[in-house]
Amino acid sequence: MATIWLALPAFNEERSLPPLLERCVPVARALEAGGGRLAVIVVDDGSTDGTVAAAQGFAGRVALEVVPHGVNRNLGAALRTGLTTALARAADGDAVATMDADNTHDPALLQAMWERLERAPADVVIASRYAPGGREVGLTALRRVLSRGASFLLSWVAPVRGARDYTCGFRLYRASLLRRAAAAWGDRLIEEAGFTCMAEVLLKLGRGGARVAEVPLVLRYDLKQGASKMKVLRTIARYFAMARRIRTRPLPRLDDRPAGPG
Repeated sequence: MATIWLALPAFNEERSLPPLLERCVPVARALEAGGGRLAVIVVDDGSTDGTVAAAQGFAGRVALEVVPHGVNRNLGAALRTGLTTALARAADGDAVATMDADNTHDPALLQAMWERLERAPADVVIASRYAPGGREVGLTALRRVLSRGASFLLSWVAPVRGARDYTCGFRLYRASLLRRAAAAWGDRLIEEAGFTCMAEVLLKLGRGGARVAEVPLVLRYDLKQGASKMKVLRTIARYFAMARRIRTRPLPRLDDRPAGPG
């Protein structure tokens, strides 16, 4: 088994990072027992709290690197830094994971996602709230409706075969696929600044020929510390504009397989 490089964009997550990284420790041990490895890359996007210190406190317990931005840029920039850093260190046989730093995603799923990546075979595995067995805990009814509406909107405007959950940031990518995508798209792989950047990456990869699979995710929003940073209605409007732009733009192919419908 190879290395999973976990990119965690973080902004003012001093309360959420310690419990999340604590959950990463047994995952790292389990992967090591199977001949693999977990390496965590925390991208600090100009936090003004103790996010960096909270991350560095786990340096002796899990392979961990903190990449500072110095000033707050945006989620898209932090994600770009995380993926670029991971690809600079990853071999083609490795995988790159992304996850929210607010402790709502369970890193224990990484092993199942790796197995799914190999078994499908797939290029991208989404931890999906909408796959059979997936669900959300702690979200308001309005937030659930808006989240599902965003995924429905994206599946209608720019469908990706194999995807139900277009907006969840918990994913596992083949490093070789991301490397091809980075070469094809350059700096335009991530153009969105806010939460829409996660859907943007999925649409560009999926509609460029990447094979997508899912595993069920129980999203634990009840574990989130602090208020959400997402402006929901504004974000949904951005989803629509971004999806239309990607749908009408010529997309570089990431493989030699024929394109799917849509």
